Amino acid sequence: MSALAAWLEGIRRVNRAPAVLLGVWALTLLVSVPLAVALRGMLAQHLGASLAADSAATGVNYDWMQEFSDQATGLGTTFKPTIIGFGAVLDNLSSFLDATPQPIVIAGAAAVYIVLWMFAAGGILDRYARDRSTHIYGFFGSAGEYFFRFLRLGLMQWIVYGMLFGGLHAWLFDRLYPRLTHEMTVERTAFAVRVGLYLVFGAAVAAATMIFDYAKVRAVVEDRRSMVGAVNAAAGFIRRNAGGAVLLFLLNFGAFIATLGIYALVAPGAGSSGLTMWLGVAVGQVYVITRLWIKLTFWASETALFQGRLGHAGYVVRAQPVWPDSPAADAI
Repeated sequence: MSALAAWLEGIRRVNRAPAVLLGVWALTLLVSVPLAVALRGMLAQHLGASLAADSAATGVNYDWMQEFSDQATGLGTTFKPTIIGFGAVLDNLSSFLDATPQPIVIAGAAAVYIVLWMFAAGGILDRYARDRSTHIYGFFGSAGEYFFRFLRLGLMQWIVYGMLFGGLHAWLFDRLYPRLTHEMTVERTAFAVRVGLYLVFGAAVAAATMIFDYAKVRAVVEDRRSMVGAVNAAAGFIRRNAGGAVLLFLLNFGAFIATLGIYALVAPGAGSSGLTMWLGVAVGQVYVITRLWIKLTFWASETALFQGRLGHAGYVVRAQPVWPDSPAADAI
């Protein structure tokens, strides 16, 4: 199977399972809405019935934002002009590339979100691998079956990403970058060097992501219990099918970039209220759903490529588990 065929097949499998997309969207809301409600309470308490409240409702009051930021702690420190519209995307991207530390409440919410994704991953990949409905009991049966395996895999990911963000990132931008730009007098050249280092760092993160994604795929399709073995097998598959695996990654990443470009054109700005405000919220949620759809397409297309290269579409070693006899009953 070619990379393009696997990508199209992945899109088909994701679109055939809309309940999975709605489920992960609900999971995202489950984690994010409490944070939004808590931040709303902080803002309401600080604004009260002041004139700044009316100004904040009809536009961007930078003076008040600065005043709020100066006294804010924890979650409140995330409220700044860069969270508005497409600025939030750029702010998140900058934080990722520069490995910016986050408030403990955000890090905690992210940890919970990651664990929930680990639980759902087994059911999602099993659904895409079988390419047929597994129903609720089958989904949660697979989710429980692979949850503790993916926890062990997650520990390996944490170690690798810790090395990338704590070691490679620090070496590239704290040591190599100052050395390369020490005698430069043209800011544009220094910026180009930094962009080049971002590409190197991004390529390393992308390679690690591909390996761990295919490790999950091989764990589910082949019912692997050893996550070390799954990682080694994933690296071997990528090495033997480097062209197809890299092209498939670029197709999925290209869809992500296209989504960012479209959102940059339609992202809501500040200073809206009433119906316009709710339309802005709707646009934001469409963007979130599209991002989740792309994430699922990554997994579905990688599963399709692996099965296609084996010549067994829809092939899964393990019989479909039946709730509540599966290990998921003990995992919840």
